[in-house]
Amino acid sequence: MRSKQLSYVLAGAIVAAFGSVAEARTLIQNKGSDTLVNVAQAWAEEYRKVDPEVAVAVTGGGSGTGIAAMINGTVDIANASRKMKDKEMKLAKDNGQNPIEHIVGYDAIAVFVHMDNPMDEVDIKALAEIYGEGGETQNWADLGIEVPGCKNQEMVLVSRQNNSGTYAYFRKAVLGKARDYKLGTRDMHGSKDVVDLVEKTPCAIGYSGLAYATDHIKMPCVSKDGGACVTPSVATASDGSYPVARPLMMYTNGEPEGEVKAYLDWILSDVGQCIISDKGYAPVRDVSCN
Repeated sequence: MRSKQLSYVLAGAIVAAFGSVAEARTLIQNKGSDTLVNVAQAWAEEYRKVDPEVAVAVTGGGSGTGIAAMINGTVDIANASRKMKDKEMKLAKDNGQNPIEHIVGYDAIAVFVHMDNPMDEVDIKALAEIYGEGGETQNWADLGIEVPGCKNQEMVLVSRQNNSGTYAYFRKAVLGKARDYKLGTRDMHGSKDVVDLVEKTPCAIGYSGLAYATDHIKMPCVSKDGGACVTPSVATASDGSYPVARPLMMYTNGEPEGEVKAYLDWILSDVGQCIISDKGYAPVRDVSCN
């Protein structure tokens, strides 16, 4: 039986939402992670060719937004770049929902600096002192770095909003559970906003999903506990050698059935996994893509 969130929709609504005359009969609501939103949109567009009877409406807003919608029972699939918290899972179950996690890919959280910044490598402890509350690093000079065009060598900390899974994962992996971010970080709504600000700001340092990297910013390699300094890439996210890599997830209410199951099965197929690889993420397994 179809999920209660699945609804039959008028062809006119689909035309308005997707710019297509195809008469889709089923709408799958998909909301959440900004890290996943680009690949989720690519999946949705390609799936219309696979099954014109099904349309997938994709919106972002952050992992927390998608998870809240799952808790409230208003989406079929919630995208998340972090695991649901215990309190979120309890709230969902108290609300009659049974979230099931599906790993659909892997991502490296890259550190971004301006192209003129001479920093080529950084370790986790240094990042914690840069971003963490009470951290001793206040400016680039504290790291023995002089950044051209950066007045007084101030350090502009670029972060994500606190409903972001990237924000939560970076905090856990870099700062530790007990430590918060410094006051004064510039909290951006989306990953693209982080990259855009770093590109235009010589003093800036930021972090976000690797898939949003451009040729106009620089990504230092990252080391941990004296280990090798590893450059973020699809390969190093996939093999786990990059120290700030994470799974990307979709949550459904209970085990998926009907059109939702067919869609998730397709996402995890070679075709779906080649799409996520093409978007700059690591697939869940080795796939051969043209």
